[in-house]
Amino acid sequence: MADFDIAIIGGGPAGATLARLLDKRFRVLLIDGKTASENSFRKVCGGLLSPDAQKAFAEFDLTLPKDILVDPQIFSVRTIDLQSRTERHYQRFYMNLNRHKFDLWLEGLVPESTERFYGRCRSIERRDGVYYINCKGNDGTLHSFTADMIVGADGAGSLVRKYLYPKKKIRRYTAIQQWFYEEHANPFYSCIFDPATSDCCSWSISKDSLFIFGGAFAPDGCRESFEKQKLRLAEYGFRFGEPINTEACVVLRPKSPLDVCTGKDSAFLIGEAAGLISPSSLEGISFAVNSARILAEVLNGGKACPEKIYGRKIIPMKIKILAKVLKCPFMYVPVLRRMVMKSGISSISVTKQN
Repeated sequence: MADFDIAIIGGGPAGATLARLLDKRFRVLLIDGKTASENSFRKVCGGLLSPDAQKAFAEFDLTLPKDILVDPQIFSVRTIDLQSRTERHYQRFYMNLNRHKFDLWLEGLVPESTERFYGRCRSIERRDGVYYINCKGNDGTLHSFTADMIVGADGAGSLVRKYLYPKKKIRRYTAIQQWFYEEHANPFYSCIFDPATSDCCSWSISKDSLFIFGGAFAPDGCRESFEKQKLRLAEYGFRFGEPINTEACVVLRPKSPLDVCTGKDSAFLIGEAAGLISPSSLEGISFAVNSARILAEVLNGGKACPEKIYGRKIIPMKIKILAKVLKCPFMYVPVLRRMVMKSGISSISVTKQN
């Protein structure tokens, strides 16, 4: 008999939500490298909770503790097209939070009956209907576990997805983010388009006394493109100073719903590991939480062929991906973006403070 009924690889919003919602009849293992330690793994993320993600948590009747939130809470996004030197403000209702504390809070909601392993999964193999999972703990020790089912909640670089679909390729970017001491007179959020350095977007966020700047870039020459964009923004009035910290990770950007992989052979993919992330804004928390909820409902139902049932139930999320793919040209094709921004549709007027 396997050690566990279900092994969840990855303890972010997708993995932690699934572990919280699974029936207690399951023997569940949650594998994640994140702890409260200062040296712990931290997700590279600006830390804004979108309205879609807020709705997902509202449907669970969950409320955020105040120590997760950071200052300031800003109600508009300064959108900049560096190519045309066009700028607009758009009203948005994001929640500004500490992403690491947010992840720890979600994991803290997981029931004590779930066994946790703090470390990284190094390899997966299936033999005689059982998954063999080899891991390295945060303390450097090696461990092995067996499970009847596995769930890949391990993000863009998902080991589970690579094992299940070794030939499946999804468009990938390198997200680079730096932290600086805040030097701007008025805090702000921004979304930046600069086709000279990337065909994706960049962002900035004021967070407590710090200022975050990050962006998604083609892997080849990503750091050079990042630094070039910083220079262009410095000319535009952004103040960076010396970076306090630099971090990077892989981020996926699906081109179509066909890029979404849900799993097979008693293995499942949720969140960004499945390719469920917005191709327009790179928002992934709502997809992570909602795909975990759907998979929990399927597994708790105890019906045969859960892989097929989960695949069917995820179709509305694939349709949502398609809608965002169709939205992309109006954001990322320069001539269309320029037309939308210059029209002023849905923008708001902002009176600058002296």
